[in-house]
Amino acid sequence: MNRKTISFNGSLVNLENPLIMAILNVTPDSFFSESRCQTERRIHSQIEDFLKDGADIIDVGACSTRPNAKFVNEKEEMARLGFALDVIRKHFPDILLSIDTFRSVVAKKMVEDYNVAIVNDISGGELDKRMFDEVARLSVPYVLTHSKWNEKAERNLPCCDENFLQEVVRFFSQRIAKLNSLGLKDVILDLGFGFSKSIEQNYFLLKNMSLFNQFDLPLLIGVSRKSMICKLLQINPNEALNGTTVLNVLALNQGVNILRVHDVKEARETINLYQFYKTIEL
Repeated sequence: MNRKTISFNGSLVNLENPLIMAILNVTPDSFFSESRCQTERRIHSQIEDFLKDGADIIDVGACSTRPNAKFVNEKEEMARLGFALDVIRKHFPDILLSIDTFRSVVAKKMVEDYNVAIVNDISGGELDKRMFDEVARLSVPYVLTHSKWNEKAERNLPCCDENFLQEVVRFFSQRIAKLNSLGLKDVILDLGFGFSKSIEQNYFLLKNMSLFNQFDLPLLIGVSRKSMICKLLQINPNEALNGTTVLNVLALNQGVNILRVHDVKEARETINLYQFYKTIEL
């Protein structure tokens, strides 16, 4: 089974009960428009709602990684994050923050200046080769996402056999070993749903998610309102809450520890119902 504890800001957190990571996008172009927060009032209000509804972690992102998005430059990402985190720390000084970035220099500044507890790198270290060294130096938990930004190999791999699973296992094995060799043990695995994968590959990974418990590391799932739901059901992200809930339940049933979501209230209800269901015996 995957590890049930992790250290955030020096405190050991129990993962027996799955955590909720709420998505806060300080971007004008994230794929789900309702998640965009660009004013102090909107940021403050959104986080208040997240906390009231049961969020454990706030994941702040300032560079959209939606399909076909053009990355903003480092200076712009820094400016957006600095504005948002100034607001957050002014009103919510003690909440757990995660930073959604693939740039090591951004991760460094946000951890050091704003006491960010987690670095969430959707590129798995592919887009900035300095990232592993930096998060190890910072000694903060790192979300390692399966993603290959420098190649398109995933789409050409068989999607429903052992070869595809072993490719993903190999990806994690190599990078976990590298991070461990640098002294970083607090690694969270994200299978990278929606990144360089076909719909079939996404669902095949979801169906076999429990395989990755072999690494004895916490598992995170981020499927909230993504195209793997929308394309299959022929709907838009605004209509994808029900599909998100279904996939989160399937992941909970395979031992996932963190749900990364736009809709915190619904995710909390999902976890509560699932946890109660698990207590019922014949």
